[in-house]
Amino acid sequence: MVFQVSHTTSYDYENDVTFCHNIATLKPKTLAGQVLLDYQLEITPTPSELTERVDFFGNYITRFSLQKEHKKLKVTAISKVSRNYEEQPDINTSEKGKHITLKEALGALKSNEEHIIDARQYILESILIAKITPEIKAYAEVSFKPNRPVFEAAFELMQRIYTEFDFDPTFSNVATPIHEVIKAKKGVCQDFAQIAIACVRSVGLPARYISGYIETLPPPGKEKLIGADASHAWFSVYIPGFGWVDFDPTNNQIPKNQHIIVAWGRDYYDVPPLKGVIYSTGKNKMNVSVDIRPFEDIKS
Repeated sequence: MVFQVSHTTSYDYENDVTFCHNIATLKPKTLAGQVLLDYQLEITPTPSELTERVDFFGNYITRFSLQKEHKKLKVTAISKVSRNYEEQPDINTSEKGKHITLKEALGALKSNEEHIIDARQYILESILIAKITPEIKAYAEVSFKPNRPVFEAAFELMQRIYTEFDFDPTFSNVATPIHEVIKAKKGVCQDFAQIAIACVRSVGLPARYISGYIETLPPPGKEKLIGADASHAWFSVYIPGFGWVDFDPTNNQIPKNQHIIVAWGRDYYDVPPLKGVIYSTGKNKMNVSVDIRPFEDIKS
């Protein structure tokens, strides 16, 4: 499948902004099963400075500054991405990876091999997942048992979050602590991913936060709404003997072609689509619109 993704963020400011500096994490990755075919970043007003680099986690980030007065900022990323999940490693064909138990995995993670050392950084606390409460650990231990395969346990954890948590976009924001989310059993995709990550880390396994998109399909017979798609988030677990395996607790599925990966990090704080600082006073209003369509539909 080839998709075109359009992600627009706009800010309307009450008073003039005299200076702003921003970091955009909007450029999708190229990796097994996903190829970035084209990418354009359109910024209005035109930045006075713009640079692109790869960050510590291997994500593409763009830094840009505006040094003239403005009352509106609009950032649009347009990406053309090819997805074929059959080209990525399949956990179901890996006997060792699929069946390694928690006890065996914890032993394997003591290795000093480079890929193990890299994975172990995702066991540590991070800014938004800094305190693993007894409640979170108890929730994790329902699924994660010493002699149970890690893949089976992580899959069940995904299913439990999907079943037991309510999707409620009015409940949380990016600063809502995870202990409040698990207590209320509601939130959005970002919350569900971070709860899962906290659970996985609580038993000593690496887990990372994945930021990207998911194509949402309209009801039968209905037209797809432009801008109906949104940024999405899910989690990934490192399984020794195989590697990283992604799980989407919001939709109760292992990501396939409908999921497009933009970036990964320790939690949301590492990979927000857009963040920055401004010099201004007064309020501002932000609007975000994401549209994902098969490229063939766009050409026709």
